Amino acid sequence: MARSNASTVEEYLKELPQDRREVVSTVRDVIVRNLPKGFQETMNWGMISYEVPLEIYPDTYNGQPLAYASLAAQKNHFALYLMCVYGSSKNEAWLKEEFEKAGKKLDMGKSCVRFRKLEDLPLKAIGKLIAGTSVKKFIAGYEACRNP
Repeated sequence: MARSNASTVEEYLKELPQDRREVVSTVRDVIVRNLPKGFQETMNWGMISYEVPLEIYPDTYNGQPLAYASLAAQKNHFALYLMCVYGSSKNEAWLKEEFEKAGKKLDMGKSCVRFRKLEDLPLKAIGKLIAGTSVKKFIAGYEACRNP
């Protein structure tokens, strides 16, 4: 599945084959358990998205909620988009270190961690990373990037 037209997370999960649903559901559970107050889970961009609602921060460059993290089952892999890594060299270095400590290979672009199976992710580190940035801090980082 490259992009879903599902309007709810439940619909998205039902579209997935059982084995892929289990992987996405497990990572989703880690995110939801660690998601700081103020972010919301929704469907956006064809994937499960964790965002700053427009009610909290409406002044975005594209009129869309600020994306904090997203999770998707792509055609040949899973993808975890971590905007708290994209905007922070400190978080990026920490995540790389955590993968190394766990003996796992990190396959990452600017914000996208690609993985083929659940065992490829250090789930405790992912939870800690998700929990580590409040909505207020995330908005401040966004504003600093937009108005240097």
